[in-house]
Amino acid sequence: MALPTLSSEQRRAALDKATAARRERAAVKDNLKHGRSSLLEVLDSDSEAIRKMLVRTLLESLPGIGKVRAQGILTELEISESRRVRGLGKQQRDRLLERFASQR
Repeated sequence: MALPTLSSEQRRAALDKATAARRERAAVKDNLKHGRSSLLEVLDSDSEAIRKMLVRTLLESLPGIGKVRAQGILTELEISESRRVRGLGKQQRDRLLERFASQR
């Protein structure tokens, strides 16, 4: 399937939107890392940029959790490595919040 041809204005608008989403995700990750936001606040967010974030990336943003530990947590909680925040089921979300109850 061929990609649609975009005008320069449409391309610029798409680039601006993508840049804004990356900045928002970076701010959320920084706030999590430094304790200015809780995991619950992030999971409850209505922002489309945050809802599209991978759960693995979200976990890696928490203090003391790197790539290996995040992968172990996903396996432990039975959450797919490719799962996005918006795709979490109620039980997965509850298990995640229970696992990080001190992060609330």
